[in-house]
Amino acid sequence: MADTFDSYTTAGAWDEMFERPGVVRPAYEAVFAALSPLDSLELRYRTDQMARAFTDRGVTFSYGGEERPFPLDLVPRLLDAVEWDRLSRGVRQRVLALEAFLADAYGAQRVFADGVVPYRLLYSSPHFHRAAHGIEPPNGVRIHVSGIDLVRDEEGRFRVLEDNVRVPSGVSYVIENRRVMTRTFPALFAEQAVRPVDEYPQRLLAALKASAPEDVTDPVVVVLTPGVANAAYFEHALLARLMGVQLVEGRDLVCSGNRVRMRTTRGESPVHVIYRRLDDDFLDPLHFRPDSLIGVPGIMAAAHAGNVTLANAVGNGIADDKLLYTYVPDLIRYYLAEEPLLPNVETIRPEEPGRLEEVLDRLDQLVLKPVDGAGGKGIVIGPRADRATLDRLAGQVRACPRGWIAQRPVALSTSPTLSRRGDGRDGLAPRHIDLRPFAVHDGSEVWLLPGGLTRVALGEGNLIVNSSQGGGSKDTWVLADGAPPNRAADERPGAAVTAVAAVAAVQKVIPRQSGPGSTPGGPPQEEAQQ
Repeated sequence: MADTFDSYTTAGAWDEMFERPGVVRPAYEAVFAALSPLDSLELRYRTDQMARAFTDRGVTFSYGGEERPFPLDLVPRLLDAVEWDRLSRGVRQRVLALEAFLADAYGAQRVFADGVVPYRLLYSSPHFHRAAHGIEPPNGVRIHVSGIDLVRDEEGRFRVLEDNVRVPSGVSYVIENRRVMTRTFPALFAEQAVRPVDEYPQRLLAALKASAPEDVTDPVVVVLTPGVANAAYFEHALLARLMGVQLVEGRDLVCSGNRVRMRTTRGESPVHVIYRRLDDDFLDPLHFRPDSLIGVPGIMAAAHAGNVTLANAVGNGIADDKLLYTYVPDLIRYYLAEEPLLPNVETIRPEEPGRLEEVLDRLDQLVLKPVDGAGGKGIVIGPRADRATLDRLAGQVRACPRGWIAQRPVALSTSPTLSRRGDGRDGLAPRHIDLRPFAVHDGSEVWLLPGGLTRVALGEGNLIVNSSQGGGSKDTWVLADGAPPNRAADERPGAAVTAVAAVAAVQKVIPRQSGPGSTPGGPPQEEAQQ
């Protein structure tokens, strides 16, 4: 092996780059060859260059009260065409099943009457909003954008970790990561057939326009943001600019006569589609929190009247509930008459009769997650927890079994990541990663952004990848057809990159930003989707 990887050892999990020590997976051969000649000083220099590029563009986040550039590791994560096709089909299947569930939950509620999902799940969810009942999307789409979090287990099989169908964030980092990586390793991109990511803004815009009220021929789309203090404001501004639409706050919109209009220097102009990036509770003070100062009074009435489309739809949060996550394989069978292509992580519901005591007896063997948790907060990894933490957790679970799920610990796959070693020197070491593919649904197809956001836990042995817990990210490369395969253990035999030119338009440095999973103070931070 080359010098760079001489000290690299796998960590007892599925390693993305190495089949076994010294044996590189075929898809990574070009990346391995490009990185091998670089010593630790050169790796650190290039990493620092990427960090400076992010700082110059305002792509920073707050961690421990300190503003930092969003961490991007210089070793990319690769997926070959065969594997990506399988993942894409699995994510599409899941999104369509969740679409059907949401239409049913806010409509006939067949799935509950037929006993597939218990009624108590619906009515005990804080994200089931009766105000959304009766709103029929013009093209049947409630989940315009979704982010389905995936992990690869010990055998190399992808599993779904959770679903994000409210206001999933992080796609801006996919775009920014690619922009920086193409400048850091231009020769490598010239050699590799990596699928581009710059199609996303126009795909999103097309999906939003397709959801406009039926009688509108030239719909006006806006992006609704809580404001500059929001953790994902950089993303809001970036997407608005790349789509060529207005970025607005609640004070920029006015509702009258069940119609929404935007205040401009030339008077009020109509708005037909609102890609809203604030939580349900703050959207309309007439229906939800009356103390919200960032919402739009009357916007729900306009949606009920069919004069404006809210994307993603209000009330989608019941599909984000981690308790519902455990039923999604059944929903796929029920609504689509298909077997799930992507399995869940094995999960126990403490609320079910007889399961609570089982969970309490095995707290030191399981991972406990609050069903409405966000940004990695509240998760307790039993095998790593001390007795005081487990005793406190037992009391919380016993008091509210509905508020928790229990999963077997999964050794997330690892990828070589530039890290500080015990001797104080930089080197490549295995770090755990996950993957958030982003899907856009326009009513006729569910399109996936090639790759998505790979998040990495930068601490040794850490399984929490969220940036609010100190995590970073990797550029995710989907190799086009003809590239070397990187088959996972459960598989069976069976475009050159373009520059992200549109991103160059966003030169404004925004002083206060946060990465996926961060939760600074202030108004709602979209952290439930992180």
